[in-house]
Amino acid sequence: MLKLTDIMTTEVATVTPETTLKEAVELFAEKHISGAPVVTGNRVVGVVTAADVLGFVAWTPGVPTERPQQTQWDDPGEPAEEDEPDRENAPAGAYFTDFWDDAGAQVTDRIEATEGPEWNVLDEHTVDEVMTQSVVGLPPNRSVLEAADLMQRQSVHRVLVIDDARLVGIVSALDVARAVAEHRLTTRQYVFNRDRDFGESRFPK
Repeated sequence: MLKLTDIMTTEVATVTPETTLKEAVELFAEKHISGAPVVTGNRVVGVVTAADVLGFVAWTPGVPTERPQQTQWDDPGEPAEEDEPDRENAPAGAYFTDFWDDAGAQVTDRIEATEGPEWNVLDEHTVDEVMTQSVVGLPPNRSVLEAADLMQRQSVHRVLVIDDARLVGIVSALDVARAVAEHRLTTRQYVFNRDRDFGESRFPK
């Protein structure tokens, strides 16, 4: 019986609840993974996946709603002639830029300051806001077939391997597929007595 200890990855990339979503995404890209356990100390408190982050971004407005506070309420008066925009010679994008003026930030400013935390929504939110708190885990001595069945029933792509409440590894759907491709799940059952049927007495020298 092939066990989880036979195919699990022991060097597990983890994050904490305080990890920013940007840092989590960068970890996923660096390690070529689609998710990671969320740990506090030695305790697993959840799992965060790329799908969790994408879902968060899909439902989060991309434009900040706060505008800089105006310190003085002086009447600006009529704009000077040189301040009037040259509509005829303005670039085509200026038409759309004006639409974003009241959204909280100038589009041009957002483009020029993409690294600023004010504009990067992933830098402003942390893993604990999107992670799944339910943990799908099994002890290391359980079979790979049991892990595959659990992943299918829970609709997840990975099973955490937990020994005495401590994270010791992780088994992904890819690990299971690799084991199947390498025929490591095939059970060999002999229907003959090797010593009796193929012993030296059957084939004298």
